[in-house]
Amino acid sequence: MNRILVVLGVVLIVLGLIWPWARRLPLFKLPGDIVIERPGFQFFFPLTTMLLVSLAISIIAWILRR
Repeated sequence: MNRILVVLGVVLIVLGLIWPWARRLPLFKLPGDIVIERPGFQFFFPLTTMLLVSLAISIIAWILRR
């Protein structure tokens, strides 16, 4: 459990450090992301982005288990 928490902490620190550059990536504007914009209302559901992030996390977890 300690090892998982340390790794999670390091990952969060790294993500925090690269966030200014990561925000510029068109990650949350992919085809398949649902955006509904109306006057006074905006709904955003990043379906494709969530699938890609899930795939990346699954691959990383699979590699770490080996």
